[in-house]
Amino acid sequence: MHYQLIHQLPGRLRLRIPALNQPDYPAGALELWMEACPAVRSVRANPRARALILEYAGGPRARAAALAHLRAYPVDALPGLGLGFDPPSADTIPMVRGLLTMLAMPLLPPPLRALVTLLNIGPTLLQGIDTLVKRGVKMEVLDAVAVGLAATGGQHQTANITDFLLKLGEFLEHRTQRQSDRLLRQLLRPPPALAWVERAGELVQISADQVQPGETVAIGVGEAIPVDGWVLSGTALVNQASVTGENVPVRKEAPARVIAGSTLSEGRLRVEAARVGAETTQARVASFIQQALDQRSATQCLSERLADQRVILTLGTGALVYALTRDLRRLQAVFLVDYSCALKLGTPVAFKAALSKAAQHGVLIKGGEAIEQLAEVDTLVFDKTGTLTESALEVTETLVFDRQCDCTEVDLLALVASVEEHASHPLAQAVVAAAREQDLPHISHGEIDYLVAHGLSADIKGGRIVVGSRHYLEEHVGIDFKPHERRINRLLDEGKTLLYVANAQGPVGLIALRDRPRADAADVMARLRALGIQRLIMLTGDRRHKAEALAADLGLDEVHAELEPEAKAGLIEQLRAAGHRVAFVGDGINDGPALAAAHVGIAMPRGTDIARATADILLLEDQLAAIASARELTTGTMALIRGNFNIAVGVNTALLIGAVFGRISPIMSALLHNGTTIGVLLKALRGPRMQALAAPAGGERQPGHRHPDRPRHHRTGTWQ
Repeated sequence: MHYQLIHQLPGRLRLRIPALNQPDYPAGALELWMEACPAVRSVRANPRARALILEYAGGPRARAAALAHLRAYPVDALPGLGLGFDPPSADTIPMVRGLLTMLAMPLLPPPLRALVTLLNIGPTLLQGIDTLVKRGVKMEVLDAVAVGLAATGGQHQTANITDFLLKLGEFLEHRTQRQSDRLLRQLLRPPPALAWVERAGELVQISADQVQPGETVAIGVGEAIPVDGWVLSGTALVNQASVTGENVPVRKEAPARVIAGSTLSEGRLRVEAARVGAETTQARVASFIQQALDQRSATQCLSERLADQRVILTLGTGALVYALTRDLRRLQAVFLVDYSCALKLGTPVAFKAALSKAAQHGVLIKGGEAIEQLAEVDTLVFDKTGTLTESALEVTETLVFDRQCDCTEVDLLALVASVEEHASHPLAQAVVAAAREQDLPHISHGEIDYLVAHGLSADIKGGRIVVGSRHYLEEHVGIDFKPHERRINRLLDEGKTLLYVANAQGPVGLIALRDRPRADAADVMARLRALGIQRLIMLTGDRRHKAEALAADLGLDEVHAELEPEAKAGLIEQLRAAGHRVAFVGDGINDGPALAAAHVGIAMPRGTDIARATADILLLEDQLAAIASARELTTGTMALIRGNFNIAVGVNTALLIGAVFGRISPIMSALLHNGTTIGVLLKALRGPRMQALAAPAGGERQPGHRHPDRPRHHRTGTWQ
């Protein structure tokens, strides 16, 4: 990138970039690229002046880093950056021209005043004519008529002041729009161009999109992390603000998770790539937000339609006032009452602020329509496994039936774990994890015989042990567990999954396991009720007794168990037919139909590609509390939009009445309506007040939890 230094102050640079004033040059993409530099605090491109203004934090090293980042700007990659929005730039030249004109008016002779005024207000008049020809009667037309009437009537200073106030309002509106988009653009920063990868024992620098899952990436100070992955070695402070919104760098060391788009502030890391290219968190956030910006909500469409209707109201009122009073001053004041800006701009700014706030805290919402829908939901339906429960089972108790076998509960758990370590199903993993936590010894055994989906057996201490389902042990091995029916039924009624153990003499015992309910599940259910959710329902394909036990613990209203995937969607349709506004939370392939059938589909982070593609809301981190936070954010956003609408309509209606009765001058009308618009936009940009959202994405993993993308490392002979 070619540039020339024009001016510099401590912490601030003004650079000339000749390419900026070329037609269709994406100035927003350049701003976006520079914002990705950790040393840059703010950036603004001025295509008209071919200038780029940079503010940086730090001394000479930060200045050098900012300029080096600018020189590395990938001009050839511009078409692939995927930037779907770039609001109008806030141009100060019209305001400066208007201010100088107002100051010069008293010094000019009358004929020259008319000429200078015409030159000053000419762009406003031309914009009004262009709008009338291309789009019909809009607010720009009324502004042009009001300013033109003042100039035609010889009120040159009034015309210039009014035009200046209109330009000032337009400048502030564009600045506010750009600020709302800047919040989102921070989530759409382009991925780093290069990555250092270990191949054949050497570090090789390649394009970031060529990194393969499982490869080891080396990242140094000041470098951006190009992949989602897990730390293999090293210690570093990582700045995740561009992805998660965290202002304080986070300490990372093995086996912590790192997120693409983060930057190393200190230290050095070797990272095992889990997700690369379009599959990284950063790329998925960018894709999700881009889809959200392309969708127009019903509220936004309604706001624009009502704004256009108010223009007709203003035009009709002005015509009536002039017909009755023949007072051009009143007509100008009426025409300068502007409903449209506050109504049209306030809603999209509020939606963008909500999307950004949610995304920075690990909740991706697919547009304004999803915000509207979730705010109206009265029924929340959950899938059970992986949603209300953790994905992993836990051992709750071990029972020994025959004490004559000289086997305690601890011995039985150690014995079964020693055999089950060779299986990969969830029950086996839970048993091995329980033995490891208790530091139980590994028991030697012979060769394992494994029957898929039934059980396994092995020679141990001169005998043979068989572990598996009751059906397998009774039907295939001939072991009768009916004498222990009462104890078995008690555990089943408690929602436990049972692993049966026997030997040649008969039943030995069993191990009871259970889905571990999320620690915060009950609190989240209570919070959802406080946020207006009337019905909480669980759907699952699991056994009824297990589902009912969990539902009772969480205080759910309904539970539907042993369902096929199509049946889940059918129940959602029934709820909708009964008049309920329904959201469904799930994560699996079999949840796809239900996610599509609900008014709002919410996918958990471990969800399949189908679940994520079908969902309207996607959680980046495995936290149930994020659902309640998303509900609070959406209801708050809709309340904010309604409040802003009432403010805009109320204040502008009062101004219109004052203008009709001659109580408000054209200048005061322009000043007050622009002030109202700016106030509404700033209120929308701030967003709703609410409790803290779920913990930001990208934090440390909980002990004992294995992320689904993390490779499992097998050990043989011992599991301690």
